[in-house]
Formats: sequence, C-alpha cells, structure tokens
Amino acid sequence: MKVLIADPIAQAGIDLFESNDIQVDIKTGLSQNELVAIIDQYDGIVVRSETEVTKDVLDAGINLQVVGRAGVGVDNIDIVKATEKGIVVVNAPSSNTIAAAEHTMALILSLARHVPQAHSSMVQNLWERRQFMGRELKGKRLGLIGLGRIGTEVARRALAFDVEIVAFDPFVAEDHANKIRVQIVTFEELLRTSDIISLHTPLRKDGEFLIGKMELEMMKKGSYLINCARGGLVDESAALQALHDEALGGVALDVFVNEPPAPNKLRDHPNLVLTPHLGASTSEAQTGVATQVVQQMLDVIQGRTPAYAINAPLIPADTVKEISPFIPVAFSVGRLVSQLLAGQPASLDITFSGDIARFDTSILTANTIRGFLEQSTDEKINVINANIKAQQHGLKITETKDEELEDSYSSLITVETKSNTGSSVVKGSLTNNEVHIVQIGSYRVDIVPSGKPWIMINHTDRPGMIGNIGTVTGSIGINIASMQVSREKSMGPAMTVLGLDEAIEEKELDNIRNIDDVDDVRVAHI
Repeated sequence: MKVLIADPIAQAGIDLFESNDIQVDIKTGLSQNELVAIIDQYDGIVVRSETEVTKDVLDAGINLQVVGRAGVGVDNIDIVKATEKGIVVVNAPSSNTIAAAEHTMALILSLARHVPQAHSSMVQNLWERRQFMGRELKGKRLGLIGLGRIGTEVARRALAFDVEIVAFDPFVAEDHANKIRVQIVTFEELLRTSDIISLHTPLRKDGEFLIGKMELEMMKKGSYLINCARGGLVDESAALQALHDEALGGVALDVFVNEPPAPNKLRDHPNLVLTPHLGASTSEAQTGVATQVVQQMLDVIQGRTPAYAINAPLIPADTVKEISPFIPVAFSVGRLVSQLLAGQPASLDITFSGDIARFDTSILTANTIRGFLEQSTDEKINVINANIKAQQHGLKITETKDEELEDSYSSLITVETKSNTGSSVVKGSLTNNEVHIVQIGSYRVDIVPSGKPWIMINHTDRPGMIGNIGTVTGSIGINIASMQVSREKSMGPAMTVLGLDEAIEEKELDNIRNIDDVDDVRVAHI
C-alpha cells in the first residue's frame, strides 16, 4: 500500500503510516498536471488546503481508496466525484477545535486592546499609551455565526470574560445552546445587536459572501468582525471600506479569499489585525490533526469504518454497539439474494424488523446494496457510492422499518429483489453475534456464511431424494460439509441446502438438475 503526502503534515502522522507498513511518499507543492501524472500509483492521498483534489485527479487515481484532509474544510476536494468513484473522503474535524477557538479569542482581545499595533509602536521606540485606548469585553454582546464544535468552544471561553453570547445556527438544537448559556437569535438580529461578531461556519453553497456590503451596513457602528473560519465568508474589500468609513471598530482576519492574499489587497489600517491562517497552527493541533486523519485513512485501507467520513453514511456514536454487528448481515443478505435471482433486477426492497428498526439504518442499506451489486459489476462498489451505483443501474431501492417482529429473533433484515422473470427473498439475523441466513424464499434455513460455495436445490419432497443427491455429489468427488432440508409440507415443495468444501463445476450441477423432481439448482458464495 502506498500513500502520497501532498501537503505537509506532522511527523506523528507519517510515523503512524509507516508503523502500519504503509509506504509513504512526500511530494509537496505539486502542480495539477504533476499530481494527475502520478496519482495512479497511490491508494491514498493526504492534503491540507493547498492541494486541490479535482475531478481530473480523482479520475486518474484508479487505485485511490481514500482522500484524507488534514484539517476541517474539504472545499478543495471534489466530493461528488469522489463519491461517484467510491473513494472515501475523511477529515479531522475535532483535533484543531481548541486551537481555533483559542486563536479566535486571541484575535478578539487583540482588537479590543490593540495588542499588535501597540507592539509595533514599542519596537519603534515609541510610547503611545493614549493612542491605544482599548475596550473591555465585560458586558459586551458576542455574536457567533455557527455554533458547532469551534463556535461552542469559543462560547465557553468567552463566558469567562462576562460577555452576553448570542448565536445564529439553524442546524443546532436550542437545548444545546441553552446548556452553554447561549441565546439563539436570527441572523439579522445578531448583525444589528452584536458588539463582536465571530464566524464559525462553512462557505455558502451559492458561493456568495456571508458578510458582504449589505450585512456590514446592518452591523452596529464600532463593532468588531472576526473570521477564523473560511476566507470566502467575508467580502474583504467591503470590510476594509467599512473600517475606513469608521462603520466598524475593528476587523481581524485569519483566513482569506486567496491565500496568500495579493499584494496591497489588504491595506494597512490601525484597526485591522491579520494573521496567516494560524487557527490550527499549534503543535498540539498539528499532531492531533495528522494522527486523526491518518488513523481514519488506515481504517479505510484496512477495511474498517472511519470515524469522520465526509461522504459515507455514519453510524451515530450512541448506536454503534447496536448497528455495527448487523453490517455483515446486511452485506451477506444482499450478496445472497443477488445470486438467487433470475432475470434483470428492477428493485431491491429492504425491511428492518425488530430492535434495529429503532435506529438509523442507512449504513445497513448501503451495505445491502454493496453486497447485491458486487455480484453484477466489475466497478468498485462500497458504502460510499452504493446508492449512486444503484441509481445508475436503474435499481429502485425502498427501505421499510417495522419495530414489531413476531419471530424468535430480536432483529431481522429482509431483502426482496424483483426482476422481469420473478422475485427472490432472503432473511438474515444475528445469533450469538454471528451472521445467520435464516430464510430463503418461504423456506426456513440456518446458513452461516463461510466463504465457501452453497448449493440451493428446489425439489419435491419424496423418499430417496436426499440419497439421490448424495449419490451424485459423491460420484463426482464433492464432499458435503453440511446439509439442511426445509419443506412446507410432507411430499410437497422443499429446499435442500448443501454446504460444500470446494467449488463445483456447472456440468456437475447438471447432474443434480437431471434428478427426477428437482426443479431448480443454484450455487451461491457467501
């Protein structure tokens, strides 16, 4: 396995790769053409904000399994294309949280007390106490646009300065805000009433500035604006003009539309504080970011579920224990039902019954689709692109939940697929934390997936049938590891399931098909 480090990361991340026998190539500062030319050699790529993982890069990365963003934002990665190609995109959303929150507080205090300007004056042998009259934070209103991880940590720290905190975030529950003593308000109210406004939100999907000329005009005269989030959130020219017009009392920017900003783009102003994207630049954060993103990349490469996959269905932390054991059940049921169906598949109906129906089952649906499609295509299919590939195959997916289950199992996954010639149904569950196929069509069975072939024989239940089957398999040297017979009634339709130790050829199956009263014979590998 090989991974490309395209932007600098802490040595701890590189060491973690190498300790897991991953070959690491460090090639930073590559142009797009240079990256496209070599990316086919790698199973993973690590980037920060400098390198763009574009459609062309992803198309060329025929062996790519994972893209790791050593940081929070993934604006420089084509998520849609990565998802279509089944490439997992992971980031490190929590490791730099404290660093970014502390830097935000540093910028707020720098504006309020003119720290950078006073320092500059002192090193010029000046003593200008009156020029740098500051403002206290106590009693001021701090408006946070975005109350996620970083916004929340800023709020917790700002409370120590005895400020009133309001926030605008349409995706945060009011209970969360109340617990950290933050009042949720409208966007307009926050702009009009806050003494300090700090941004902690992603870029707008439409590409427009969150804080443009109109929003700046709504802000309180003399208020402060701080941006440690994304450069494209603030119209820098309009913010600078607001400073010169004395509409704003101060602006602090750690991120910029273009990094580094063009010369003279940001002119000097006594109430302007600029830092070169330092929000996550602490030794602790850099080590944490590197190890967090590398560990997730290792999870993907080694077949585990990463904690922060941008384009994969997540298992909520509070349901991992209940949902994770059913992932192999979903995959096995999907894999088996695809091998039993004749004709062109048209739909896949997935039903979750019993206890698991109470949880978010999107990861199980994705794994069911993955198991189903892996049998019919040479394309890379995983939980990242399973739904997209199902749509491309014209497969209609329906998901149903039923918490009631009149069965001996506490939870059950049922998959029915329909084609132009018929349908096929398979049910699976867990017993002692082990995958069991418990029903095929109307027949009760008990199959533990082994990776070896299974033969499903539909026939009429009559004396001598089992002997005839054993005679045929014995005559061709096939050893039967297990046998089950399921029937609806005596001398009626029945199914015999044989577990084999080795593969069986199609011509040998014909010998079984030629047995009197045998209706259908299928081989499946699960």
